[in-house]
Amino acid sequence: MILKEEYIDYVKANFEENRNNTYAFSMEAYMRNKFIFYGIKSPLRKQIQKNIISEIGYPSAKNYLYIVSNFWKSDERELQYFAMELLQKLQKNSNTNIIDFYENLIVEKSWWDTIDFIAPNLIGKLFLNNKDLRDNYIGSWINSSNFWLKRSAIIFQLRYKEQTDFELLKELILMAKHEDEFFVKKAIGWSLREYSKTCPTKVEEFISIANLKPLSVREGLKHINKNKQ
Repeated sequence: MILKEEYIDYVKANFEENRNNTYAFSMEAYMRNKFIFYGIKSPLRKQIQKNIISEIGYPSAKNYLYIVSNFWKSDERELQYFAMELLQKLQKNSNTNIIDFYENLIVEKSWWDTIDFIAPNLIGKLFLNNKDLRDNYIGSWINSSNFWLKRSAIIFQLRYKEQTDFELLKELILMAKHEDEFFVKKAIGWSLREYSKTCPTKVEEFISIANLKPLSVREGLKHINKNKQ
């Protein structure tokens, strides 16, 4: 079995071989120069990752969190993308204690590209099967001064469809509706828009009385209004 440091070195070497400084410049600009990129666009990155898994497999249950942590601390953003996808593939190896690990990922190197993967794909699945755990964390997140934690609390149910706890979602939205932060207002609208694909009447009724910010209203009604045309 490949050692954890060898795994890390192998992955980074494969990414480095495909560095494209021209693409990196534009990708960094798109992300407001908050992160460094290899300049590997998503289709190629996914193919590289597929080749890596084919060659050396997934990290072991013993080593995967160490490897993910290393990728998260690395400069290049593509390594954080690979780290998140490894976590998603290896969810069966985790237990409820991983919530603190996920929380750290939310607040470190935070931007919409990582939050919008972590919240619905990792935390969403964990909370769906562990409601006591959900309730222990969501309250502190929605009240946090960190708006990425607020956003995560609002969007973790994005993939739930008919399993959405709409009463909880409404409660969280009402607690955050006065926020002026763009990413919170957008999260409110996004969560409502997704649930409107399952229960449009409930969403429309809620929006009509909730006194939400205009951006949240526009986003929340997009799917409903599109179907009315």
